Amino acid sequence: MNHFEKFSALIARAPSFAGQPLPAELLMACEGELETFYAPFDYINPQARVTICGITPGLQQATNALNEARKQLRAGASLEEAKRHAKETASFSGPMRKNLIAMLDHIGLHDYLGINSCAHLFDTHSHLVHYTSALRYPVFVSGQNYSGSPSMLSRASLRQQIDNHLAEEIRTLGKGSVYIPLGPKVAEAFQHLQAKGLLRPEQVLDGMPHPSGANAERISYFLGTKQRTALSSKTNPDTLDKARTQLIQKMAFLSSAARMEQ
Repeated sequence: MNHFEKFSALIARAPSFAGQPLPAELLMACEGELETFYAPFDYINPQARVTICGITPGLQQATNALNEARKQLRAGASLEEAKRHAKETASFSGPMRKNLIAMLDHIGLHDYLGINSCAHLFDTHSHLVHYTSALRYPVFVSGQNYSGSPSMLSRASLRQQIDNHLAEEIRTLGKGSVYIPLGPKVAEAFQHLQAKGLLRPEQVLDGMPHPSGANAERISYFLGTKQRTALSSKTNPDTLDKARTQLIQKMAFLSSAARMEQ
């Protein structure tokens, strides 16, 4: 029995999911101040050519996914349909999506995918993208959303999610997907799995600024809309220049390889 099957009856009969904490019945692991809860982020899109990976679902994402799964199950949807709808409902949205699209287009991912813009990954070409997190299920530290500390590779309950769940997704998607880790903490998880031979280096498109609005200056410089001389001391332009160059080179290599295979 998989996790969604195990928790589906509980999800379906719940009056609703709101606020904090999540129901104790959904607690999957507890390690010191770390708590991992179940929320329906199990669905894997096997057709995906690009995988966008965050760090872990936050409380709001978890609540949205649980409520959508509850709605689908009560309406008579199959377990697979309920999982898919729950995952799609809770995926990236808001200003983060706009920033992400701009940076993906800037490095040439849309050319590799054969679409006009990566904006289509969120509408007409959603079948090409898989959304996930390094930690598939929501993790909280002393009741707050986990944001990368302690290191996910330093704690057994977190490393287990990477070695089991994220690794499972990579194996399912095979060598045909490229991976976009959002932030250095997520990149560390991919480096860990790359060292195990699950990924080729050119598949991992790391180094982009996180698309959060809090990273506005780094994003603007990465996109070339803000000059080096106008940057604050908090932004390292050399690091961003190096990342941009490497990402564009990776995309050019992948696009060339894809054209040769056609």
